[in-house]
Amino acid sequence: MVLGSVLNPINSSMLAVALIPIGRAFGAPPAQTAWLVTGLYLATAVGQPVIGRLVDAFGPRRLYLAGTALVGVGGLLGMLAPNLWVLVASRVLLGFGTSAAYPASMSLLRAESDRTGLKSPSGILAALSISAQVIAVIGPTLGGLLIGAGGWHLIFGVNVPLSVVCLGLGALWLPKTAVARSDIRTDVPGMVLFAVSLTAFMLFLTDPGVGHWYLPVIGAASGVWFARRELALDGPFIDLRVLGGNVPLLATYGRQLLAYITSYAFLYGYTQWLQEGRGLSAPHAGLLLLPMSLAAIVVTALTGRRPQVRGKLVVGAVVQVAGCAALLLLGSGSPIWLLIVLGALFGIPQGLNGLANQSALYAQADPARMGSASGLLRTFTYLGALLASAANAVFFRSGATSAGLHDMAWLLVAVAVLFLVACLADRSLSRVGQDA
Repeated sequence: MVLGSVLNPINSSMLAVALIPIGRAFGAPPAQTAWLVTGLYLATAVGQPVIGRLVDAFGPRRLYLAGTALVGVGGLLGMLAPNLWVLVASRVLLGFGTSAAYPASMSLLRAESDRTGLKSPSGILAALSISAQVIAVIGPTLGGLLIGAGGWHLIFGVNVPLSVVCLGLGALWLPKTAVARSDIRTDVPGMVLFAVSLTAFMLFLTDPGVGHWYLPVIGAASGVWFARRELALDGPFIDLRVLGGNVPLLATYGRQLLAYITSYAFLYGYTQWLQEGRGLSAPHAGLLLLPMSLAAIVVTALTGRRPQVRGKLVVGAVVQVAGCAALLLLGSGSPIWLLIVLGALFGIPQGLNGLANQSALYAQADPARMGSASGLLRTFTYLGALLASAANAVFFRSGATSAGLHDMAWLLVAVAVLFLVACLADRSLSRVGQDA
């Protein structure tokens, strides 16, 4: 479960230091290489809840094995890609393939909790958080080392052995599900409408403009159709009536969105600035993110087994505000020690926020829908990533300059403050973990 859960964050984060080398290799401008980010996030945002619902219906083992096999195919395609758009296609395959492991893991944990009576497996949830979030911040460093060792092709090729190992371990150790659950409908039309609506809106966010007016129209129309269908259907893909009545869970999704706008805007924006604004190489930029990795590991290890979430979120939010404000201090001559301190500062919320929201979801979601509920949590993660990507495109339109970084920092401060307010205002968080 842990190894499968690293596939998505490692593919998200390794690319941060590869965008510029890939653009140079194919002679592609940033507007085109941005599709390498967008393609993965579009596929993941749509795929997580859809595959999560399939996990609920058919069991986690089958979806885990199929998804990790697709990761190997996507990695091989990317390693051999003759042009940028084949590379984008490989990222889409990676997005769908890596969407299976997390909802499968959460579903297995819920089933095991029901079997053993253990209400909150905080240690295993912490292990999943370490694998998903700490690997995300190790990714740029690993990506930089791989690029230095053999070029950007290696960040795609590494998926092949990872896929093989996941398939082997999954086949040996994941419990078998004899038959699909007859009491769960897969609601394929609902999944299609959800995918169409979400994709249309997300495509518009990647390149907003009057010329693309039809995209939000398509998104709104299919979204209304989706909502009417789900409200009228017995056994819908997403039970909007139950979800609408679960305000704490909706608040968790909102916090996840806000937290990851800041997290991904920093990950991609800061890494590009290190290379263009500060003039560092890709391997050196990756190494400067190691303090963030180490801080996230330490924070998660120290707090992971504590089931309470409110304190983690408040501390993470406060530090995130401070980190975003510190971006205003950076310039082309910023000393290395300041860059190291800033990376370590951002590692603290990286280790706290996602773990706390994951634990909150585990306590708040309907156990019978744990796969789709956890998939939706990842959808909001990657909605935040797409909004962050759009912010990077706007503020770095003329390159990853210090002026662009400062303008983006003001936006991130506002988002981080909003996240802090959301954490302080949600009184239901104080009850999460109290009966563990």
